[in-house]
Amino acid sequence: MADFGTLQVSLVEGDTDIPVAGASVDVSTTGEPDKILERLTTDSSGQTETISLETPPLEYSLEPVDEQPYAEYNLRIQAPGYESLTVSGAQLFSGQLALQRQGMRRAGQGGLDYEVLAIGPHTLFGEYPPKIAESELKDINATGEVVLSRIVIPEYVVVHDGAVNDSTAANYYVLYGDYIKNVASCEIYATWPEAALRANIIAIMSFTLNRVYTEWYRNKNYDYTITSSTAYDQKWIAGKTVYESISRVVDDIFNSYLSRPDITQPLLAQYCDGRRVLCPDRLSQWGSKSLADDGLSAEEILKYYYGDDIYINTTETISGVPASWPGYTLEVGSSGPKVRQMQEQLNTIAGDYPAIPLLRVDGVYGSATENSVREFQKIFNMPVTGDVDFATWYKISQIYVGVSRIAELN
Repeated sequence: MADFGTLQVSLVEGDTDIPVAGASVDVSTTGEPDKILERLTTDSSGQTETISLETPPLEYSLEPVDEQPYAEYNLRIQAPGYESLTVSGAQLFSGQLALQRQGMRRAGQGGLDYEVLAIGPHTLFGEYPPKIAESELKDINATGEVVLSRIVIPEYVVVHDGAVNDSTAANYYVLYGDYIKNVASCEIYATWPEAALRANIIAIMSFTLNRVYTEWYRNKNYDYTITSSTAYDQKWIAGKTVYESISRVVDDIFNSYLSRPDITQPLLAQYCDGRRVLCPDRLSQWGSKSLADDGLSAEEILKYYYGDDIYINTTETISGVPASWPGYTLEVGSSGPKVRQMQEQLNTIAGDYPAIPLLRVDGVYGSATENSVREFQKIFNMPVTGDVDFATWYKISQIYVGVSRIAELN
């Protein structure tokens, strides 16, 4: 008997967070693209209902076997006033909620009338070039090197979708958190224990922030932050399906990275699958899963591979947000300017997401504010608590900027 996973499609306008309502999404298998399994319609939040679809057995993603551990589906998307789009090869795992968030281009904006986004195989299943080993810390005192003055979570990273010397490859501006979710969904299986997910995601973030902090490619006269090549960096795929289990971890710890004592620079935390490619003194992806099965925490897994002097650091410097998290959870009974600011942002978001109830902006966290927060968390696939914790604060900030275009005005 087949296992099942679930899928939800979310559509937004271009690179904004403005939802596209009333779009149709036809779901089929890649083997029979013309046989429609489900026909879905996006609601006022730009989202379809969540549907259940067949997948291979869970066991295939828990051990390094030869069988493909995920099912592949095609999504044919059409919306009035927008260019039609097909996502080919969306990957679903047993027991996992797959989130297909897709930007739609307005018709007549110079693009193709019909676009196909082909999702390549997962790195743990497909064949990709192994990472070219580098020093985990870069010489930032070398003549001509330009580095940032402090560790900053960037609003965007510029992803070069190809190898370093491929001048034909496109560059994509990707929100930092979305980039990390995409890479993690390409590099590890969403079915793994949470400790393994956290350890791998922290390594992915630390690697990325080393590239950001050292301005690694810009110092070599390239106009991007990082590549999508596994030989040089980490796998990223345009249009990649991400998973709720991975998304929630990223939202919870997106300002984390790895450090060594008395060194500011984030660690270039390299890793390999540990099966086809071995990398001594670096994280093994399959090995991290085994250690998590044995009960090790994310920090213990990272120390196992990178050494006992490694530690998980965080930065409060986050670009592209109107204001930083207050440092404590906002909940019923809270009051003050941070509550007022959050209420104002939710009301702005509600202008494009009418399912979120409008609030009286009074700086008092009452039941009405709690209900609006709950609806926001539901729409954006977050734990529905009604409280504004670290993850919810920054998600509200991100969506607020996306719908109000504050980033462009600044």
